[in-house]
Amino acid sequence: MRKLKQFVIVLAVAFFCFSCSNVPSLSSSPWQILTLDTDSTFADIAFTDDLQHGWLVGTKSTLFETSDGGDSWQQKVLNLGDEKVSFSAVSFHDQEGWIVGKPSILLHSEDGGSSWSRIPLSEKLPGSPYGIIALNDKTAEMVTDLGAIYRTKDGGKTWQALVEGAVGVARTIVRSHDGKYVAVSARGNFYSTWEPGSTEWQPHNRLSSRRLQKVGYGEKGELWALARGGQLQFTSPNDLDTWEDKVFPEFSTSWGLLDLNYRTPEEIWVAGGSGNLLVSDDGGQSWQKDRAVESVPSNLYRIVFINSDKGFVLGQNGVLLKYNPPSEPA
Repeated sequence: MRKLKQFVIVLAVAFFCFSCSNVPSLSSSPWQILTLDTDSTFADIAFTDDLQHGWLVGTKSTLFETSDGGDSWQQKVLNLGDEKVSFSAVSFHDQEGWIVGKPSILLHSEDGGSSWSRIPLSEKLPGSPYGIIALNDKTAEMVTDLGAIYRTKDGGKTWQALVEGAVGVARTIVRSHDGKYVAVSARGNFYSTWEPGSTEWQPHNRLSSRRLQKVGYGEKGELWALARGGQLQFTSPNDLDTWEDKVFPEFSTSWGLLDLNYRTPEEIWVAGGSGNLLVSDDGGQSWQKDRAVESVPSNLYRIVFINSDKGFVLGQNGVLLKYNPPSEPA
């Protein structure tokens, strides 16, 4: 009787595992796996006006530079004294670069990153810098982890507040190409949106009982949302308050989805825990799994596409995936 029970349990587990992985596989992976010499978790990546020259930032003051488009990377060490810093974002406009992080650090470069100067921040700054985007010469926009948004037009000497009220501690904050922001609360129980010209953030209830992981903007202005348990939802571009049916790129998974990004208006990539990476080439209707990277010993936290042919997936313990587009047929 005991052997029969054991057989039934094994059979049930096997069936469960099969059902978990019953997602079509990509015929070939477009991602090259790189492992850099660090135990840090990468947070952001950006390139100068020379797309061969880029910078990668992360925890533990991690800073890497590439001069060959991302095929190889060299670690750079900044003199920050004994301060323990975690970089969260990097951005460039031409040769002018910005880096932000915790605790309350802002770095500025005017020579493509050859040298970095530290810009003092007020002790009254609400929260710590979370993200930054270089907009033009000497012009950048910075957001803190409490949702305070500031803009400088003089290379960081002065900053103008764009919003009066903070959103509270945020788990994630995403900026759209046209300057809108969406933030998920630290506990994932609601999200908030802000549009240029508004004085306050607008709160919104979460979509279901599942806690939100991240919300962002799609290529056509729609919102997308990742929730616990591998759940994904979209709005339409014309109605950001109405969410479409739930989508599960890989149904009944134990790992969560951590980020989403568009390579093209129809090709969507989602990344998650334990080296999981999936793609849809029809706007999220159907999905395929990239099993070539499934054995990577890392959570995949961030997907960044510089353009449709240049992309990266950022992981932990030095794991970095580089997008290598398929060669055009002769």
